[in-house]
Amino acid sequence: MPHVSSAPAAHRVAAQPMAAAEPTRLIIRSAGVDAGPVLPLGLDADQELQVPSVGQAEQPGWYTGSVTPGERGAAVMVAHHDTERGPALLRNVARMKAGDVIEVGRADGTTARFAVREIEQVDKKDFPTNKVYGRTDRPELRLITCGGPVRDGHRTDNIIVFADLVKR
Repeated sequence: MPHVSSAPAAHRVAAQPMAAAEPTRLIIRSAGVDAGPVLPLGLDADQELQVPSVGQAEQPGWYTGSVTPGERGAAVMVAHHDTERGPALLRNVARMKAGDVIEVGRADGTTARFAVREIEQVDKKDFPTNKVYGRTDRPELRLITCGGPVRDGHRTDNIIVFADLVKR
């Protein structure tokens, strides 16, 4: 059964969409994250979202097939929880909760601020593709990392943070 944590409706104050600008930095104070630059990522040979290399485990990535953070739609970012070398950028994802702020620095000098609406842990075999990549009419952020037990050298679950752009 997936673990889900949701924010009360009071945290769902949407802001106006921002112009396109590529992400440059990811800041999540509650998880001790302040990292950049942001790596542009596409799809791998299996048509799945690329992830930062093991050598880039302390850097966040942005899926270039999604909108930029702050634009109308779902911006998708990804980072490692850990690798075979040890803890990585999102090692403290368990500290995050609904209502926390995620800041994304952008190439135009602005910062997109998101409030966490929901955190969901799901088995990778049951990944909610449409919920993560589906169309949305407001600016939202999806932050994806791994979680759950390690099986055959890999974590079995994904942790997905769903967040809404809030007024700056």
